[in-house]
Amino acid sequence: MRVLLLSAYAAQSHVHWRRSLEIMIPEWEWTVLELPPRYFSWRVRGNPLYWSRAEREALERPYELVVATSMVDLATLRGLVPALAGVPAALYFHENQFEYPRGRGRHSPLEAQMVSLYSALAANGLVFNSAYNRDSFMQGCEALLARLPDKVPKGIVEELRSFSTVLPVPLELQAFSSGRQWWPAREETDALRLSWTGRFEYDKGGESLLEILRQLDRRGVDYQLALVGQQFRDSPPVFDHISRDFGHRLVHYGYLESRDDYHSLLRGADLVLSTARHEVQGLAVLEAVAAGCIPVVPDRLAYRELYGPEFRYRSRPEDTAGEASAAVECVVHWQSAIRAGSATAPDVSAFSTDRLAPEYRARLQAVIG
Repeated sequence: MRVLLLSAYAAQSHVHWRRSLEIMIPEWEWTVLELPPRYFSWRVRGNPLYWSRAEREALERPYELVVATSMVDLATLRGLVPALAGVPAALYFHENQFEYPRGRGRHSPLEAQMVSLYSALAANGLVFNSAYNRDSFMQGCEALLARLPDKVPKGIVEELRSFSTVLPVPLELQAFSSGRQWWPAREETDALRLSWTGRFEYDKGGESLLEILRQLDRRGVDYQLALVGQQFRDSPPVFDHISRDFGHRLVHYGYLESRDDYHSLLRGADLVLSTARHEVQGLAVLEAVAAGCIPVVPDRLAYRELYGPEFRYRSRPEDTAGEASAAVECVVHWQSAIRAGSATAPDVSAFSTDRLAPEYRARLQAVIG
């Protein structure tokens, strides 16, 4: 089968998902068009303009299926390239613009929300990486449509739900199962090995992380910390604050270019900590759990459908100190369980490429049918 895959904002997780599709369904003939992950507002609005001119020949080849990420303005692209109008299309949501929290310097979401709504209506099937992502998108659409002044058709959200499904971004579990470890040898220290993975951005909860580290120190917890993630020009200064004040705890700070190094770091950690304010699947935490880490995550977002209550600390986003206290209690509990040999990471085999490949193939073929 000939498939056109369009990724308008090819961030790391989007590239990982695209490669996983090619690995899981190698018998399909994939044509891939991607745009770099920068200038968000322009990417969301400008992708059909650019592709319809610069990639016209590729777009007009005969395809049996289009698979596009939700950053793609599918409705406009189908209008500008009539050859695509009759090709069945699946729209994949790594995130949605209704759920993303507002913050300092954040672009206005309205235009991106309208683009995703029109794209969803132009698609033949919608695929979300979690039930939380799907439900928050549908709730956001309902709220947006309710604010419009008049001439709003009824039943739009019900229609979108009728051709929606959930398929998470897959994990290549074999990459995490064995190999070297990044951390110092156990005989050198008995410190708890704590990892935090995510982009150094405000929605990942840097202020909460700082307060957790302060409270761990006050509790006298002996720990080492690996703070792993991409940094940007506008990354919140709290991450530099952590680097400065907790440098004696850090075994790593910043991005790891090598996937092998990243996997070896995860394999050696005891716990993976999340302080996220925005997470619709939490691929970085899932990868850490696949490597054997115990997750310590807030009781909110997609985490509720991924991990049992014993791994979730009380969510109090408006009370940084109170939420940090709950996280520290969870960390201390699991530290004791690890030392007693009674700690076991959750089973994430359901997210493996082997398990998900048949589902992806069947769901995408159903879009054509």
